[in-house]
Amino acid sequence: MARYELYDEEGSAINERCPECEDTFLADHGDRLHCGRCGFSKAA
Repeated sequence: MARYELYDEEGSAINERCPECEDTFLADHGDRLHCGRCGFSKAA
């Protein structure tokens, strides 16, 4: 995934980060957000 898809022009993250890992982004699966590193999921 390209960097411009994850950050806006000011350098802030567009996607939500995982509250458990704190350094990985949550993948958007439409009905839920999921962390591939620790397995954390939450309903979107």
